[in-house]
Amino acid sequence: MVQQVTPETTIEVIYPESDGQPMADNTEQFTWIVKIKENLEILFASQADVFIAGDLFWYPVKGSPNIKQAPDTMVVFGRPKGKRGSYLQWNEDNIPPQVVFEILSPGNTLKEMTKKLQFYQRYGVEEYYIYDPAKNDLNGLLRSADSFEVIEEMNGWVSPRLGIRFTLTPDTLEIVSPTGQKFLSPVEIDQLREQERQRAEQERQAKEAVLQELEEERDRYQELLAKLKEKGIDTDNL
Repeated sequence: MVQQVTPETTIEVIYPESDGQPMADNTEQFTWIVKIKENLEILFASQADVFIAGDLFWYPVKGSPNIKQAPDTMVVFGRPKGKRGSYLQWNEDNIPPQVVFEILSPGNTLKEMTKKLQFYQRYGVEEYYIYDPAKNDLNGLLRSADSFEVIEEMNGWVSPRLGIRFTLTPDTLEIVSPTGQKFLSPVEIDQLREQERQRAEQERQAKEAVLQELEEERDRYQELLAKLKEKGIDTDNL
């Protein structure tokens, strides 16, 4: 009797790209997520090996789809920009996100935030920033060996990885890039662009007005020379 050997079947592991939950619980939280993510995109636009994402599932362990987090914003140095349905770390040279941001909402629980802190600490995050826009409260943690240490003074703190500076005013958080450019919302960026367009248009119109005036002055001068010549005056010796 010939014994047939049944080939082993490989079970495909599914890594979900969505949990069906909204990215933000309210408009203010969403505004801050977009502001931080998009301004970081602008800041590192010229660096091809800096990947930035918002609300993207990060899976650090192959074969363990239940081990995951979706930071509000994460920054990965050493990985190319591009589209991803999720961040599968084993497909990314095993490089974890070095910087993550979480924007708090009233729906966040202490248990949830504790789990996130433990996850980020365990899987290699270097800088972890948590901002509560409702309370205008900013906290930061910095990796030291295998654990996080609290950054005691966040007002004026400069991120070692990103180079951005955090400033807490009485009303809000201001983030400034290494070039001195303040992080702005998309609406503020558009308003600034419109102001620049109007300024450039005013400068163009002013230059055209000066050129027009010079042209008119030249025409008047030519008319005067013509009249003098009609009267027999030698204009070459004037």
